[in-house]
Amino acid sequence: MSTPFPFTAVVGQDDLRLALLLNAVSPAVGGVLVRGEKGTAKSTAVRALSALLPEVAVVPGCRFSCDPAAPDPACPDGPHEPGAGAHRPARMVELPVGASEDRLVGALDIERALAEGVKAFEPGLLAAAHRGILYVDEVNLLHDHLVDLLLDAAAMGASYVEREGVSVRHAARFLLVGTMNPEEGELRPQLLDRFGLTVEVAASREPDQRVEVVRRRLAYDADPAGFAGRWAAEETAVRARIAAARELLPSVRLGDGALRQIAATCAAFEVDGMRADIVMARTATALAAWAGRTDVLAEDVRQAALLALPHRRRRNPFDAPGLDEDKLDETLEEFADSSGNDGNDGNDGNDGDEDPDPDGPGGGPEGGGGQPGAGPQGEDGRARPEESAGGEPAPAGAGEQSAVRAAEPFRTKVLSVPGIGEGAAGRRSRARTEHGRTTGARRPQGALTKLHLAATVQAAAPHQRARGRSGRGLVVRRDDLRQATREGREGNLVLFVVDASGSMAARQRMSAVKGAVLSLLLDAYQRRDKVGLVTFRGAGADVALPPTSSVEAAAVRLESLPTGGRTPLAAGLLKAHEVLRVERLRDPARRALLVVVTDGRATGGPEPVANAGRAARLFGADGVASVVVDCESGPVRLGLAGQLAGEMGGTAVTLDELRADSIAGLVRDVQGSDRRAA
Repeated sequence: MSTPFPFTAVVGQDDLRLALLLNAVSPAVGGVLVRGEKGTAKSTAVRALSALLPEVAVVPGCRFSCDPAAPDPACPDGPHEPGAGAHRPARMVELPVGASEDRLVGALDIERALAEGVKAFEPGLLAAAHRGILYVDEVNLLHDHLVDLLLDAAAMGASYVEREGVSVRHAARFLLVGTMNPEEGELRPQLLDRFGLTVEVAASREPDQRVEVVRRRLAYDADPAGFAGRWAAEETAVRARIAAARELLPSVRLGDGALRQIAATCAAFEVDGMRADIVMARTATALAAWAGRTDVLAEDVRQAALLALPHRRRRNPFDAPGLDEDKLDETLEEFADSSGNDGNDGNDGNDGDEDPDPDGPGGGPEGGGGQPGAGPQGEDGRARPEESAGGEPAPAGAGEQSAVRAAEPFRTKVLSVPGIGEGAAGRRSRARTEHGRTTGARRPQGALTKLHLAATVQAAAPHQRARGRSGRGLVVRRDDLRQATREGREGNLVLFVVDASGSMAARQRMSAVKGAVLSLLLDAYQRRDKVGLVTFRGAGADVALPPTSSVEAAAVRLESLPTGGRTPLAAGLLKAHEVLRVERLRDPARRALLVVVTDGRATGGPEPVANAGRAARLFGADGVASVVVDCESGPVRLGLAGQLAGEMGGTAVTLDELRADSIAGLVRDVQGSDRRAA
């Protein structure tokens, strides 16, 4: 077994280490979600924590790690008689991103359950993690149903496995730790709330600290055992402190004054629900025990707020986590005075160390208002001079205009890919999935996961006499089992192709266009899609954002998008076609939805109109589902976006029709070349 990197040897990352230690002292805090860029010791610190946890006493031979002093009466390996048990180190179990549901919660032998009435259960990772640590690296990339199972088990302290009326329950209490890189996508806000604490980590910008990180890492790689030995004394001291804090924890007093500060802080920051208050109370109590005190002070409440509240303040998916520390100090001081709780300890020396910016990158967009404005139009619509930012004609080849803010986002219509796919679970298009409504049955391919009981009985019934059935039980063999086929929803790749040329540069129009794309990005976030962004203007097209799960990154790129120049529509479409071709090789099961945002004019490149038409027809030939968002405005409309949609084999919608609350606000399937496949 490899020697883990010592926890006490991690350089910096004070908040991360404190959050992990508080959960080690009091697992009731609810776990830790660690957010940060790659290469910031997230996984290293988590894996090192398990070596600091006290040993656990277990019932010998129990696969579910029952406590011999109080064994679980419902343990599948029980019943156990109370008594002395064996001691072993606390486990750290890792949940792979690609794990199946059965690997997480365990698997029930359906064949034996039907034929013999025996609950033959193979425990999963939740059972292995009981009374230890369950670590989920890249938790934001887990499928939704796995995250739901995971967090439900963490909240209830138990795992339930049910298959066609046969159920198994076992205890599953563990320290839940998740790590993620926000660039790869966010967790839904309601799932963020299920983690007790959240920590933001980043690499230090101090040269001396970075030097020390490299020095320690090189020393560890050269001699892991020797390096760990040099830190053994520090590790032993922290291990003893955790044990002492656990013993002290029941004696810590959370007074009315501290409770009022906690409640006032949660109310001041307008967090939803009551979970934040409970987590703050538990965290403040653990902080006091960690400090060796039996009273919770204002400094504990303050630190608890910094760890428990930032991720609970998000009002929309593009808001960056953060907390206004000045407002926090004012709230604590106000309610310390009114409650008689001395808050001075919580304010000394904490005013200038950090200054998180709640409105920094990734914050919610500010609406610029406005609707698409009218502009002069040429007779053919595709060869007219470009518009300037003020709506006036600009010379051909005019320079770029500064970026404008997006208008307020709105709820959009549901745009879906026709037919039935088999991609990653999501919420956009119809697909064959492991979860959803049952639509039929088939022979299992590999392990049976979802039994279709009626089809199984129907397959076994004709053979009962030949199999010598004599009792009441049904004689079931492997060939009789039928897997239920289910239909749910999948996530798609939504590739945005945005016209940023001079013809779109009127400020009101571009503001509305960005607002529409931002609205579609919000919809993609909620439906668990991957997104990509291609822009075209001037001399060509660029991939502003390769396909990614980080919708937030697309929103940031969109906000800073400048406009100006000619309209190389063909280049934009060809660039999008190449992106889809590459992505199809990487993830062939994920179907694409192409969203082209343009007024349909083509003025850039040689033979702009003819080449744009040829490029558009490529998508129809490939069967790519597409929609053209028509941004044309003014009293006279040329319908060029509609013509483009026809050449692509897709559908055109205006900005107004895109709104879910418009007169035409019905759910619309995007029509691809296989529009009859549904």
